[in-house]
Amino acid sequence: MAHSPHPSRPVRAVLVEDHHMVAEAIRLAWADSGEVEVVSTVGSVAAALVEVRRHRPDVVLLDRRLPDGDGLDAIPGFEEWGARVLVLTGEASVSVAARAAEAGAAGLVLKSARLENLTEAVLRVAAGEVVFDGGLLGGVLDQLTGRAKSGGVPLTVRERQTLLLMADGASTEEIGERMGVARNTVRNHVQRVLEKLGARSKLEAVAIARRDGLLD
Repeated sequence: MAHSPHPSRPVRAVLVEDHHMVAEAIRLAWADSGEVEVVSTVGSVAAALVEVRRHRPDVVLLDRRLPDGDGLDAIPGFEEWGARVLVLTGEASVSVAARAAEAGAAGLVLKSARLENLTEAVLRVAAGEVVFDGGLLGGVLDQLTGRAKSGGVPLTVRERQTLLLMADGASTEEIGERMGVARNTVRNHVQRVLEKLGARSKLEAVAIARRDGLLD
């Protein structure tokens, strides 16, 4: 399914950045843009989890290094509430990007990126795309699929539907809505897909499925 990177309403984002000046500069830059609305700005993992539950944003723009831990470890908690995660980092190595992908992030962008590039990344992630800065995606997928091999266990009809929706960029909540099942049921389907494909994240599962022709 094709996605438009320019939504009809502003993308609602929670900004997780412990450097106040950086966070304020980003928030002010988007204040009148009409494209991205920062609904909350926080500086810790704990506060971010609270705000994501409260606001149910489209995207969490997430700094990696936070006072109470590594932001990557919190990604599954954000996704549970329907948010897609774009990691904001000063490091753009394949290994860091692969860690982000394994954790469930939809993308990674450099803190040094121009505002228009950051905005475009947020819009694309909100539209269901995967966005990795600096041409990293090929290396990420190579690293992920090089470590995991499909177990060859056939997927059930529901698991295949789940996989196809994962490939389309759907969140856990969206998969539940489209399949007409509860969030817990979706989590079970996703977990079985990951186990059968030998994957540790949705992105890795989709990469393996593409490699093995399961999405053809």
